[in-house]
Formats: sequence, C-alpha cells, structure tokens
Amino acid sequence: MSDHYWESTRPGAGRREPRADSLSDARVISLNGTWRFRLSPTASGTGCDFLSDDFDDSAWDPMPVPSHWVLEEFTPLAGGARRRMLGTAEGPLYTNTAYPIPLDPPRITEANPTGDYRLVFHVPEDFGRAVLRFQGVDSCAKVWLNGEELGWSTGSRLPFEFDAPVRHGRNVLTVRVHRWSAGTYLEDQDMWWLPGIFRDVELIERPAGAIDDHFVHADFDHETGLGTLRVDASMDASVEIPELGIWMRTGETAEVPVEPWSAESPKLYRGSLRSEGEVVDLAIGFRRVEIIDGTFTVNGRAVTFRGVNRHEHDPLRGRALDVETMRRDIVLMKRANIDAVRTSHYPPHPEFLRLCDELGLWVVLENDLETHGFIYDGWEHNPPASPEWREALLDRLRRTVERDKNRPSIVIWSLANESMTGDAFGEMRRWLDEFDPSRPVLYERDPTYQDSDFYSVMYPSLEMLEMIGRREEPASGRIGMHGMMFDDAGDDGVEPDPVDARRRGLPFLLVEYAHAMGNGPGSLSDYWRVMREYDRICGGFVWEWIDHGFAAETPDGTPYVMHGQDVDYEPNGGRYSLHGLVFSDRTPTPGLAELAKAYAPLRIEVGEDAVVIRNDRHTASTADLRFTWTCDDGSDEPASGELDVPAIAAGESATIGLDTRAGLVTVSAALAADAAWAPAGHVLAWGQRAPRHPPVAPLPTPIGGVLVAASEVRLGDAVFDGRSGRLRMLGDVALDGPWLDLHRAPTENDRGQGDSNNIAKVWQQTGLDRMEHRTDAVRTGEGWFEATGRTAPSAHPHGVTWTMLWQQQGEGLELTVTADFVGPWANTPYMHRDIWVPRLGLLLGLPGEYSQVEWVGRGPGESYADSFEASPLGRYRSAIDDLQVPYPVPQENGNHVDTRMLRLSGDRMPVLQVEGRDVFDFTARRWTSKDLQAASRPHELVDSGRVWLNVDHRQLGLGSASVGPATPERYRIPREKTVWRVRISLEE
Repeated sequence: MSDHYWESTRPGAGRREPRADSLSDARVISLNGTWRFRLSPTASGTGCDFLSDDFDDSAWDPMPVPSHWVLEEFTPLAGGARRRMLGTAEGPLYTNTAYPIPLDPPRITEANPTGDYRLVFHVPEDFGRAVLRFQGVDSCAKVWLNGEELGWSTGSRLPFEFDAPVRHGRNVLTVRVHRWSAGTYLEDQDMWWLPGIFRDVELIERPAGAIDDHFVHADFDHETGLGTLRVDASMDASVEIPELGIWMRTGETAEVPVEPWSAESPKLYRGSLRSEGEVVDLAIGFRRVEIIDGTFTVNGRAVTFRGVNRHEHDPLRGRALDVETMRRDIVLMKRANIDAVRTSHYPPHPEFLRLCDELGLWVVLENDLETHGFIYDGWEHNPPASPEWREALLDRLRRTVERDKNRPSIVIWSLANESMTGDAFGEMRRWLDEFDPSRPVLYERDPTYQDSDFYSVMYPSLEMLEMIGRREEPASGRIGMHGMMFDDAGDDGVEPDPVDARRRGLPFLLVEYAHAMGNGPGSLSDYWRVMREYDRICGGFVWEWIDHGFAAETPDGTPYVMHGQDVDYEPNGGRYSLHGLVFSDRTPTPGLAELAKAYAPLRIEVGEDAVVIRNDRHTASTADLRFTWTCDDGSDEPASGELDVPAIAAGESATIGLDTRAGLVTVSAALAADAAWAPAGHVLAWGQRAPRHPPVAPLPTPIGGVLVAASEVRLGDAVFDGRSGRLRMLGDVALDGPWLDLHRAPTENDRGQGDSNNIAKVWQQTGLDRMEHRTDAVRTGEGWFEATGRTAPSAHPHGVTWTMLWQQQGEGLELTVTADFVGPWANTPYMHRDIWVPRLGLLLGLPGEYSQVEWVGRGPGESYADSFEASPLGRYRSAIDDLQVPYPVPQENGNHVDTRMLRLSGDRMPVLQVEGRDVFDFTARRWTSKDLQAASRPHELVDSGRVWLNVDHRQLGLGSASVGPATPERYRIPREKTVWRVRISLEE
C-alpha cells in the first residue's frame, strides 16, 4: 500500500514551493504539442519500461497536450481501431453532486484508467538551470525526467513545479496520469470528469540571479488619491514604474498620486522588477478592498457585483481553453454588462485572470475544493473535518493564493464550495489572515461566520432576499439553501445568539442565484431591483455562464449537443450539465440578453416631456457615453436625435427635457468611443415610453340566436363547422381550430429539481398534456356565431368551460373568449397538489405556406411574463423558422409578450392579421407543443406541414426552479373566469 501515492491524503511530493504566476524575459520552452500516449486499465499503467531513454513508443498513440484523453481519438483499452470515448462510460462522465467512484476515502477502485505520456524534447546548449511547470493535470500525476523521478502531485486546477535537471540536447519527459485519486474526493464540482494534461507544460530557465517569487502590495486611499506601492521579492531587485516616476528597491515603499484600478476603469501601471538574472513584468492596479459598517467597498465606494459563475468549458476541448476563448468569454460578459466573475469552483487558467486585470472584471477567486458528494454519507469522513486531509487542503489554498496574489482583479478569496464544515476552514482562514489581510474571505457554508466575511444563501426567494437586505432574516440556522425557513416559528422569544448578531452585521453576497438551465431564468430584473435597494447586498452571481455540452454526432452524422444524460452511467447528473447563459458554442441565449438589461449600469426612465437618467456605475461618470432618442409614431420615418446629457457622476441622476411627438419613445446610452471590449455605439442601457392605447369598446353582446343544425355555418368570409364550432375557412385559407390551449412543452425549470417542485410531472399526472375537447352547443344569429364547450383531461374532474363568440366587424371577425376553471384544480384526487396552469390561450393550425411574421410588440427575441425587459417594444419582422430558439433539449420557446398586432404572410398567401383588444402572447412554429415535448434533440423536430399559431391571453412565467425558488405568484395564471378578445382578418 505504501507505494499507492494516488491514494495518499498528502498533496504531493518533490514539488517546489508555490509562487506567483508572472511573465518575464526568462526563456521558456513550451512542451505543448504532440506527445505519445498509452492508456491502461489500472493505476499500474504500462509498467516502468516507458521511462527508459531508448523505449520504443512508435506503437503508442499521438496525444495533443493540452487535452483530455477522453475527448481525443486513440486506441482504447480493449484494443482495436482508434476511436473516441465520447458518449461512453469510458469517456467524459458528468455528475452534479455524487462521486463517480465508491465513497471510500482515500481509497480508489482497482479499475482506474491511467494514461502514460511520453515526450522527447531538446534543450539548447546555452540553456541554464530549469524549472518544469505543469499548469493543470487531472487528477494525479507522477513525473520523471530522463528516467529520474521528480515527484507527484494532485490538485487538478492548480500548478505544480519541479526542479528539472535537464540535459543539453535530447531529453525524455514521462508522466503517469491517474483518472481517479485521493484528490478526486476534493474535486466534486458539478462538472464533467475529464482526465489528462489539460493545461500548458513549460520548461522555464532559472539563471543565477533570477527572481523566484514576488508579492505586489498596491493600496489606494480614495480620500487623498494617493497610491502606496511596495513590492516584496525572494531577492533584492529594483522596481521600476516609469509612468509614476518610481525607481526603488524591493521592500521599499512609494506613495504617489494614481488612478485607481476598478472593473469599470482597469488602469494598470506597467513596469518591471529587475535583478541580475531576470526582468519580471509588472502590471500594477491600485485599489483598496474593505468592508465598512457591513458594506463591501472598493476604493471607498460600495460595490454591487453584476456577476456570473464561470466553469471552464469548450464543446470540443473541455477545460483545455486557449487564450482567444478566454478573451471571448470576457468580451461577451462585458458587452452583457457583467462586471464580476466567480471562478466556480476552482482557479481558472492564469491567462484568464490576466485578461480580467486588463479588460476589467471583479473576481471572486475560488479554491479548488468541493466535497459535496459526502452528503450521501451524512457528511461522515468529510475531508475538511478529518485531520488526515489537513495538509492537502492547506496546500490547495496556498497554491491558489500564491499563484494569483498579484492580480488586482481578485477582490475576494473563496475557501471552497459546498464542502460543509470542519476545522480545516479555520486553519485556512488563519493562514490567509496572516499572508494576505488585504482581501476579505468568503465561505458560503460557514455556520459560525468566523471564517467568512460574508453572509450568503444560495437561491433565496425574492421575499427572503428583501428580508436579508433589511437585516431582518430569520435567526441563525433557520434558513436553508434556497432561502427556505426550516420551521414556521417566528424569532420571538429566541435567546440572543452571538453568531446571529455577527451574521446580521455582515454584507450579503449572493454566490449563486437565477439558475440558467434551459429557457430562463425568470425574475432577473426583480432580483436586481432588490439588490440595488440595499447596500448590505453586494450583488450576486448567476449560475452559470456556459452550458457544459459536447459537440457530438448521431450515427448518420447529424450534429447534436451531448449532455450528461446521454452517457449510460450511474451516478449520472443528467441534463444539469446544461445550465448556461451562453450555449456550449458560446452563442448567447435569450437569458443573457435579459441579464444584460437587468445589469445595465444606468436606469433610463422616459416620461412625457423629460428623461430621468440614474448612473448606477461604481465610480465612472457618463462622460464616455452618447445618448440618443427615437420616436416611432407609426410613420415610415421615425424621428430621432441626440440627447444633450451632462456628465452624471456615479450614484447621481439627472433630468433632461425631451420634447417629442406622441409615439413610442426610446432613449439609449451607448459607448461614444471604442473600448477594449466593444466598439463605439455599443448600447449599455435603454429606456422607453410606450404610447397610450385607449381601450377598445367590446361589440354589443348578441341576444337570441338559434342552435345550429347544419354541418357548416358561414359568417362573412368565414366558414365554421356546425358541430364542433371550429373555424374551417377564412376566405380561401384553410384553418384548423382554434382550440383552448392550456399546455406547453415543459421547460427545464418546469421540471424542477426532484418531485417536490416538478410542476411538469404534475401536469402529466393530471392530464394537462392530453386535454380532451367537447363542444356542448353551437348557436348563430345575425352577424355572429358562438360555440360553448369544455376542455378537460381524462380521469380527472377538473377542467375549463369556454365560450367562443365570433362577431363580424368590418372585413374581419372579432373573437371573444370566455374561459372559466371548474372542478378541484387545487386538490385533485390522489394528487393533493396545486396545479399551476402553464398557458391560457388559443391554438390555431394554418397552412404551411405561411413563412413570415410581422408584429407590433416586444422583440426581436423571445419574451415571457417574468423575462421581457430585454425586449423593447417596436415593430418587428422575422421568418417563422427564426422565431425558434434551439435549446439543446427541446422545450417551450419563442414566445412574445405584449403583442398588439400580428401579421403572417407567405408565398401566394393572403396576409392573416391578428389584433389584440388588449395585449396578447404569440408563438408560431411548424410543430405542436406535443411534438416539442416528445423530442429529445432539436433535429428530431420535423415540419408537420402546418404552422401552429398560439394566440395566448397569458403564459406561466419561466422561474428558475430547476435549482431555486418557485415562480412568484404574480407570474402565474389565476384560475378564475377570464375574458379576452382578438380580431382576425385577411388582407390580400
């Protein structure tokens, strides 16, 4: 057992001390490229022969480094032709909370896929002493150079280095990588398990006099405008910052006027740290991070993070990201008004943090630690509570902090994620306090609030968030993960609790909220309105940035996005690998657009004759922005102009007169000049004033009439079925319907997280996905036609009675729909569950020749009751096929709220126009909701030959219940008698 290093709770052996990541003039030989590789089924690998200089590896497979072997093509364990493991139990495995190995720490099963890597490289004659650096290896690696063992290491997302006794000329580097190790028990981070050498490998020259390590201390006093700089180093060296006129020695202090660093204005002062043997690049940002009276501040001003959680992911390369992909992430974030990132749940590639310094993002840097799977053992043997793991846990924190201590973008250190409790956190906090007291510390699961400077609850309801903002939340230990109280008792009579008192004095950080799985999340603007109101709340981080899907193909070559549920393996995290604001290929989702509106750094309120602009930026004024207005009164040439807005200081507001004619007025704020992350003209914020629409009086209610006995009834150009009451023809257009429609294809949020909040399962169990329609009576009179009936599921007593009254109005028909809910919707037999109605509207089948749609309402993207603020009111045009959002798991999509007029057209088809007497929702697609629900991938959706048009009174909000609270009641459909009206007409 003693030689089973991969089962040791120690973090490694033979490694150099951790140090700061930096750029310098030291020569670097990149060892990235094509290595030779052989996979073995157990930790023994291929044995020891591959260590020899003269070992013949020509029969081994080529393997790119960086990469994950489970994403590459090579000879599998069983032999045979080269192939990829993607989609098999040998390949990438996704789990959310459970470990994919037996929970028996620190032991590992005999089956432990192990990759042996081999590289021959050459070192020039004048190359000096060297250090070998691995930026990231998953999960445990042992390293040999020229047959000599250098050591081994765990900590997949952390660098490790060895002194490297290289030879001039030919060298052989060999690495053995184990898929599973004791370190696996510390890395249960809701992600794909992806083994391999997945970050850079470098040989770095360390000549005599080279600077081994340095620590930049750059403080800023917002009251005086002075920056204080001291650079400590492993040896005496000179510090040179020409822009500030600083030339001093390490350990000395300089105080000079500076422009501070912030996410809005990421000012970096370039300089150098110079010794006889090396020149290290310095990029210094001056800022001061403090918690003042329970408020988190940077440079003396409160910060409210507009944040996202970010895993590293690429649909082809996994976590082996290139720099351009990292830059693309940050550019997309900045353009969506995101100013903060939590590196969930491990340190990212150091280049990502260098870009955060340069482009401007606040960073909460999280240690490479999560032990969530111990929940299945009641948290018994949890490593943070077990002394034998203490060295490994402190090692991970040290390597995290030492590597990134000089990054001005990092304003908070996070000890771990979802690792429950243990004495190790106290030791980690004490080390941090001594090493770097300049940054506060976060640990969301700290029950005593001794190790964390922040109070945090994941996924609270809006009501709970408001209580927290007011510092009126329930007493300690009474709030669960989703902001739920554990009992119904109030706080009256509870003895004073020092832990409770400390918690109420802390700033609140929403480390995870608004679970972005599938279509959603809803209520983003609602959450942000609460966060803006209370200084205690220092913002939040949406879960999460990107879908973790892999690019895959069906056997016939059809591309699709592979998720966790596609792998036949247990435990399986299912589709929870897809919960991002951007799709796996980084295409923005509608949720990202909605977040950009919620996170807008300005609030623009357009009134009748003035505009109120509130600057919610951290410190920047509006001097870098250009304000414009447009007024659309329905004419072909909307008026427009520039708005003269003085520079508004951060935290201030201004009222600007705006004289426009009646119409839809939009005021926008855009970049006046190019920024590093967006061109001039990029819109940061906008506001609108909608025109008033006087109510349209209903037509007189008809009286009398006779029961229909004929097989069809004509009303103007319309032909109705005399038995069902359905509209069959309008002019020359064959129609089908309308039916009362109460169902939608479930979203991922509708499916919830288990049976307790799976409203989609309730819909299925109570028959809402298979409603039956009955017509009870059909009547007609002069200029009108009426059908009454009932829509209800089989086997259940609840349903909806309805009346559809059609009346001639000019060249069109006005339809008045009355719907009334009957039966025990809130307490059905055997279910005893409240039934939320997903939709209340009409479904109409149209000829498939219709291909285009124009509308007046919100657009151009999809919108829902709790997710519409990113969709400005306006006039829009689209192909029907382009209305669909290609979620990798098909679900309800493409809705548009606040629609007033809708026109459908097609080749040689008359225009079908729908006008709302009030606003309505619409969707148009070539398949039904049942088709959408039945499909597991987008390519399974097939054109039905019809266009299915939903004209809805209302649809249930999206919510974020896949992980989070229930959809707020105001976004649900009340089960009450409801009347709505639309006008339908044809135009040749």
